[in-house]
Amino acid sequence: MKLILNLKYLTVIGCCLVYANCKLPVPIQVPTLKSAPSAYNNSSDTANSADMKWQEFFTDPNLRTLIDTAIQNNPEMLMLLQDIEMAKNKIQYRHGALLPTVSVGGGMGIEKVGLYTSQGAGDASAEITEGHKVPEHLTDFTGGIKASWELDIWGKLKNAKSAAQAKYLASFEGQNFVRTNLIAEIANAYYELLALDNQIDILRASIELQKSQLEIVKIQKQAAVVTELAVKQFEAQLLNAQSMEYEILQSITETENKINLLMGRFPQPIVRDKATFNTQLPNRIQVGIPSHLLRNRPDIRQAELELLATKWELKAAQLEFYPSLAVSGRMGLQAFRPDYWFRLPESLLYTLASDMAGPIINKNAITAEFKTANALQIQTMYEYQKRLLNAYVEVNNELSHLNNLEKRYNFKSKEADVQTLSISIANDLFKSARANYLEVLTTQREALETKLELVEIKKRQFNSVTKVYRALGGGWK
Repeated sequence: MKLILNLKYLTVIGCCLVYANCKLPVPIQVPTLKSAPSAYNNSSDTANSADMKWQEFFTDPNLRTLIDTAIQNNPEMLMLLQDIEMAKNKIQYRHGALLPTVSVGGGMGIEKVGLYTSQGAGDASAEITEGHKVPEHLTDFTGGIKASWELDIWGKLKNAKSAAQAKYLASFEGQNFVRTNLIAEIANAYYELLALDNQIDILRASIELQKSQLEIVKIQKQAAVVTELAVKQFEAQLLNAQSMEYEILQSITETENKINLLMGRFPQPIVRDKATFNTQLPNRIQVGIPSHLLRNRPDIRQAELELLATKWELKAAQLEFYPSLAVSGRMGLQAFRPDYWFRLPESLLYTLASDMAGPIINKNAITAEFKTANALQIQTMYEYQKRLLNAYVEVNNELSHLNNLEKRYNFKSKEADVQTLSISIANDLFKSARANYLEVLTTQREALETKLELVEIKKRQFNSVTKVYRALGGGWK
């Protein structure tokens, strides 16, 4: 009867607390998300290259080996694995908060109270057993089980757990996004390396040609056909080409080291076949429709999950205004001598209590937390919108870039053919004294620049294809 009465009192108190806190603050309305366009530049293509695995998209076996090693050993990827582990532990922590806390323990102590106190006077006149007074130095041996449990009557703890789960899934998407960027970075550096290899071959061929021409000019100078000025001009151009060779060699070293760094290893030669640069053309890109970005771009999926997490966190912060109900209890054995422990029920102890508490007067801290959670949700929504917009712009830019590079490469290729023919014509005219040495020098310099630029454009084509693949969300599957 007394227990029922106590429960009634507790219910009344709880209702009072709920009534005092029933007016919850209303969250600020989250702005409406903007939808992506229905197509890229009126394209009707629904196939998407991002659905291809990176092993299928990149056909060069040497590049595939580099990418696979980088995924396994890249330091940033390894650090992200620890972020995922921490997010997983956060779920376990939130799950544990839903369950009772149970502990087993014991203790001992000794106590002496003053005789001229109410307790001391009472102990002096009391007998524990017949003929045995309460000892002046009273020891205490205790052992038992303690438990406490905050009942999640409003779902606050459950919402916090849901937020942790969403963040855990978001951490996976964050790892996938870093993976797509890593693959694209490795591929771009690899194509840079192939381009440098081809450029140095072109430069060395030009150096050999210039050496032979310098010898011809020296002979013509001895025959008084040309002056010493012509000899020096040819020699200066040769020295300039030779100095460019070491600049390219330095770029090769730095690019190799960049790839090694991404692979998490110390500098060593990068295995590659430079011939594939001239025979292998960039893959044809299929872009699909912009809505595919929502399923393929890991950073957008990550932002979506983070937005979901802020929704649960805001709900949990709102429920902080409701009172919390906690139950605690203890049961065990207690006696001043261990051999009295099992004299039941005299040595038995137990307690059972409940506690309901809620904010009534000072709500500033809870209100601040609620407003912060609300602002974080809106901020995360804008971040989601920004990533979607950024993804669309990236794809759009690279598609335009790829199209313009193709046209530019065609014109530059024709220019290189004309320049190569011009060198032969200029040399023949020079030998027959129908062209001066400045025309020969100019033709050689322009031809070399055109060939090097042609390689650069080809490299940018490869890079642009890789960037479109990454922008579409390819690489993490």
